[in-house]
Amino acid sequence: MSTLNQHPEQRARDRIDRQLEQAGWLVQNKNAINLSAEPGIAVREYDTDIGPVDYVLFVERQALGVIEAKPEDWGHKITSVEHQADGYARATLKWINNREPLPFVYQSTGEITRFTNGRDPAPRSREIFHFPRPEELARWRTRLANNEGTLREGLKNLPPLSTEGLRDCQITAITNLEDSFKQDKPRALVQMATGSGKTYTAITAAYRLLKYAKAKRILFLVDTKNLGEQAEQEFMAYLPNDDNRKFTELYTVQRLKSSYVASDSQVCISTIQRMYSLLKGEELDEATEEDNPAEKKGLNALSRKQPLPVVYNPKIPPEFFDFIIIDECHRSIYNLWRQVIEYFDAYLIGLTATPDNRTYGFFKKNVVSEYDHEKAVADGVNVGNEIYLIETKKTQSGGVIEAKQQIEKRERLTRKKRWETQDEDEAYSAKQLDRDIVNPDQIRTVVRAFRDKWPEIFPGRKEVPKTLIFAKTDSHADDIIHTVREEFGESNAFCKKITHNADDPKSVLNQFRNDYYPRIAVTVDMIATGTDVRPLECLLFMRDVKSKNYFEQMKGRGTRTLDADGLKKVTPSANSAKTHYVIVDAIGVTQSLKTASQPLITKPGVSLKELAMGVMMGAARDEDSVSSLAGRLARLDKQLTGKERARISEKAGGLPLTLIVGALLNAINPDVVEQKACEIADQPTGTNPGEDARNKARDQLVGEAAKVFNGELIQLIDTIRREKEQTIVHEDLDELRHAGWAGDKTENAKQMVQDFTDYLNEHRNEIEALTIYFSQPARRCEVTYGMIKTLLDTLQQDRPKLAPLRVWAAYTHLDNCQGGNPISDLTALVALIRRVTGIDQTLTPFAATVKENFKKWVFQRHSGAGEKFNEEQMTWLTHIRDHIISSFHLERDDLEMAPFDSKGGLGRMYQLFGDQMDGVIEELNRELVA
Repeated sequence: MSTLNQHPEQRARDRIDRQLEQAGWLVQNKNAINLSAEPGIAVREYDTDIGPVDYVLFVERQALGVIEAKPEDWGHKITSVEHQADGYARATLKWINNREPLPFVYQSTGEITRFTNGRDPAPRSREIFHFPRPEELARWRTRLANNEGTLREGLKNLPPLSTEGLRDCQITAITNLEDSFKQDKPRALVQMATGSGKTYTAITAAYRLLKYAKAKRILFLVDTKNLGEQAEQEFMAYLPNDDNRKFTELYTVQRLKSSYVASDSQVCISTIQRMYSLLKGEELDEATEEDNPAEKKGLNALSRKQPLPVVYNPKIPPEFFDFIIIDECHRSIYNLWRQVIEYFDAYLIGLTATPDNRTYGFFKKNVVSEYDHEKAVADGVNVGNEIYLIETKKTQSGGVIEAKQQIEKRERLTRKKRWETQDEDEAYSAKQLDRDIVNPDQIRTVVRAFRDKWPEIFPGRKEVPKTLIFAKTDSHADDIIHTVREEFGESNAFCKKITHNADDPKSVLNQFRNDYYPRIAVTVDMIATGTDVRPLECLLFMRDVKSKNYFEQMKGRGTRTLDADGLKKVTPSANSAKTHYVIVDAIGVTQSLKTASQPLITKPGVSLKELAMGVMMGAARDEDSVSSLAGRLARLDKQLTGKERARISEKAGGLPLTLIVGALLNAINPDVVEQKACEIADQPTGTNPGEDARNKARDQLVGEAAKVFNGELIQLIDTIRREKEQTIVHEDLDELRHAGWAGDKTENAKQMVQDFTDYLNEHRNEIEALTIYFSQPARRCEVTYGMIKTLLDTLQQDRPKLAPLRVWAAYTHLDNCQGGNPISDLTALVALIRRVTGIDQTLTPFAATVKENFKKWVFQRHSGAGEKFNEEQMTWLTHIRDHIISSFHLERDDLEMAPFDSKGGLGRMYQLFGDQMDGVIEELNRELVA
């Protein structure tokens, strides 16, 4: 690879070169082109009829796309070069007879890349993670060659939905989703109540996307293995209403269980944990997929404290999927996992029963289905609930452990017991129950009350209805199970645990769903969402839940309907279909304050300044605080300039920020802390110094590392940090109140026209094109494309608000013009100059002026008795007219470029016009811009 360049745009090109090579492109210089070297060739600085383009992309020797490179600091305005890149795509390439614009257009800084497919029905740029591989462009080209159109064209032409076998809510969701696709909205949220058929709806949509839009591949993303297995079963069982073959007979469905992804798969089902590991090229412990990461403290899928960002993976490139269906999206789209979803250049379809503000924000408030629990109950899709309260003194108020009594101590994991005497009275709160304090009689009192009252809750029943008890912890669940079996006088089969940590949870779940036993199941985490147990009629809450969303999901376990025969199969004394379910509230869960779900990340709401102050002052020296501070400082260091690093080092007594980060991380290194703790406890290395010694050791080590901090240093770091980042708010949703120009429209237009006129007058003696138009208008036939381009660049740099198309709109309002619009900023600028200088009395598109002048010129030439132009000559003259419309002036050399070169170039024109050729060119240059 060549030595890295130093100029900002050249550094951007170095990054672009590396990304292209990662994606399988061979990057070549224009003076060393060998299109046979690889299927995909990216040629630098390729010549066109409007100047060299930064890159032209060739696939199997055919030019298919262009890349316009810009420096990294153009990231915030990269869309402003779309017109420039599009111009290169429309230009004629040297040595190539490209009669149509190249379809694939990119603008890139090497950090930000945007892509436009020029063959889409309404071409719109979008940000992509990485350049696509050559074979993907080849696939797009094949679609076009086979008249299949682009994916977005296929979405525009989806046939009407066949509604046979679909519920009204499913018809609405699919119809609105496809309308969203037709408008090319990249994200859509399907909100449907639990039990209303979200997965069936999603599979129906996937079937139509594969069949009619010719989608390449769809990812069905879940966050637990259990949900993935359920989705796989539903795909296998799905029978389209327009085909006698099942989905899996028509399309290849693969549930990802290892690092192998079949190249011919058309639907991939994966946990988001596995997809993250695949993108990182890491192995994944299958047990990790059992856990819902949104409900775990910490990122269990990863062993490292600071999870690494997703980087480009050529085996699974960003274009690998066309669509991603995100099941239970209210919890799978945040923090670490969000980058997995945004890696892919795909439409995102969210499925959830319980969206919150973050969910609405992520999907840009494009809600294509709003079908809540109340509507589902009204339609008979779900059943409603009733609430039964069990209140006990200890549950509500806690209690007191009195001094001198013998108390039992039990280890949480091993449940090993010992007895000791209580030293003093100790009060405990209700919140401590079953976590720090276990009061067996509180559990027994609740269970006994349920035993005595269930016949009252479910009159006429002879067996306990299928009941699910929500426990606080695995240990709490075990205590409940033992108590239930004792109080009901039943066997082990009567009450079982269903958690990820239990033996064979899948088998127990199937028994609970389909068999008479168990009657009661106890869970902590497994049946929070996505598990179908239709005979379930009772939810007993022995844990409180503060998250509104999580509570709704837990209630959702009881909402599913079941006919009389299905219910009698497992509950023989039931005399009808399932009519409702009952929430037995033994903890106050239905009365406690609920909040919107929040992501479980390390110190998410603490600012960098607060963290640094806390660490410095000693109020925040726990491992999470220190690691968060170190991580944020390390991330900031990557964005600093040399001067900023020097300023921080000066305030830090000469220490660079990297060493400060290293010292903080070393201070919480478990080995270092352990060694220090042994010193404090005066014990040999390798023994157990105890938690108190470890806490003291960490506090001392962090305190030593934090000595470098002072108020001035923290203030400087925070000031620089504020300059480096923007805050993206996802939960504070907006609403439209007014759309229109501020103030009076006519006055605004007059002011803009005046500002534009003043600018042209101020620069009339500095910019050549303006000098000619203002001072020597008869010479305007000499104004070239390059002169107008120089003027436009200067205008955009000096006064970006005076963009030609904005000024055009102002003149259109004032002149009350009804004519057409300009074809580009350049032609708009020429027309505006003509209006300001008085050549045109009203605003007229430059193309219209040239065409009208051309018509008059030809009429004059044909009106006399002289020789008339023949058909081929008129074709040439029309091409020259069109060239002047876009480039303002024709030189002899232009005749060797498209479209003239394909018709014989300069030589052929001379054959047609003879010695009159130069006179004709001169006349056209003069008359058409008159």
